[in-house]
Amino acid sequence: MPSTRAPSRRKFALGAAAAAALVIAPLTYTAEAAVPPPESGWTQVWADDFNGAAGSLPSSSNWIFDIGHGYPGGPGNWGTGEIAYHTNNPANVSLDGGGNLRITPLRDGAGNWTSARIETQRGDFKPPAGGTLRIEGRIQMPNVTGNAALGYWPAFWALGSPYRGNYWNWPGIGEYDIMENVNGINAVWGVLHCGVNPGGPCNETQGLGASRPCPGSSCQSAFHTYRFEWDDGAKQFRWYVDGQQYHSVSQSQIGADTWNQMTSHAGYFILLNLAIGGAFPDGVAGFRTPTAETVPGRPMVVDYVAVWSRGGGGGDPTDPPPGGGSAYRQIEAESFQQQTGVQVAGAANTGGGQYMGWIANGDWARYDDVDFGSTAARQFTARVASGAAGGVSGLVEVRLDSRSNAPIGSFAIANTGGWESWRNVPANISGVTGVHDVYLTFTSGQPADYVNVDWFTFAR
Repeated sequence: MPSTRAPSRRKFALGAAAAAALVIAPLTYTAEAAVPPPESGWTQVWADDFNGAAGSLPSSSNWIFDIGHGYPGGPGNWGTGEIAYHTNNPANVSLDGGGNLRITPLRDGAGNWTSARIETQRGDFKPPAGGTLRIEGRIQMPNVTGNAALGYWPAFWALGSPYRGNYWNWPGIGEYDIMENVNGINAVWGVLHCGVNPGGPCNETQGLGASRPCPGSSCQSAFHTYRFEWDDGAKQFRWYVDGQQYHSVSQSQIGADTWNQMTSHAGYFILLNLAIGGAFPDGVAGFRTPTAETVPGRPMVVDYVAVWSRGGGGGDPTDPPPGGGSAYRQIEAESFQQQTGVQVAGAANTGGGQYMGWIANGDWARYDDVDFGSTAARQFTARVASGAAGGVSGLVEVRLDSRSNAPIGSFAIANTGGWESWRNVPANISGVTGVHDVYLTFTSGQPADYVNVDWFTFAR
């Protein structure tokens, strides 16, 4: 959804004629269900069941609120042509007191639409090597159909973490649309975006997608579970609704290079949003949406979002491999071979792990035998936090093989809102291949501590 896409996007089998045949549905919502316990062999990695007081915002420890019509410096209208201004107003995004999140589009007297879009703080969801990652949500689509639904575009999806801070590297970093729907049609779309735009192995801007009606009750009238699986062992992506698989894409369909580009970085963050108008609903309807007949106020209702993993090395899929390993896996900052000036601490919001902290000018850490492979890495991303005082800032630098060598890339960091208020910050680097000792070095014009580092990774 964040990309710059043509108006012809995703004209699948269900189109405007099907939408016109539907009628406005009554507003009914099914009671909440708890996050299901892990099935045999699976381990829960992360979850939010949206328990809380009615009218309260979803947890800021779990979610980031995307505000406005686009990321700063990124494509306008979120790159999709959608028209609603996204807010963190409880009228647009809040808990209902019954264990659900509601994202509600509204229209004011002047015809201006508002809605909401949230994304997980974590951007490191990926399977353990050789294992499988499952992302699942129990969701009721906006309960509106027919002409009253024209322009409605609810979505549950995931984006590659290198998109954060860049906003122009789509679709190479990967996008998994776990659940999308437009115009109140009784169907779920599952889509993979990858490679280059336009064209490429994923036929951008359309993507490689499939759709089907929801089993039993319609998508709009009841909750259904929408699941995506990334199977690193089989090199395959799979899409499900209520446990029924309806779509898959394998590495052999898109090529090893494209697959590696979208799977070798730090991982993915998860998004929930309800767009109004844009390329997908317009393309399916055959005309611009929304229209004067579109009815505001029908929410997407989310009971839970959860992530599980199984197989591979076991445990959390963000655990690093032993030893040096690939540059394209998440490298925990505290796994250094040598350092000067830093300390190691732990905190709950690092996923139960540790981080490297108390970092100031002149400090450094070394990570031995990091393998960049034969295709050059060109981006560095680190998860960092800072509670530095006003006016205190510094650089996080990457050097290879010697601290005296010039940095191949860096980014500046200042106060992020607290010493455990984490952000994933990307930076471009000079192209790197082969195996190297990697140094993180820290440079500041002030003597005070200015950054903590949780993990870092590289991407092509």
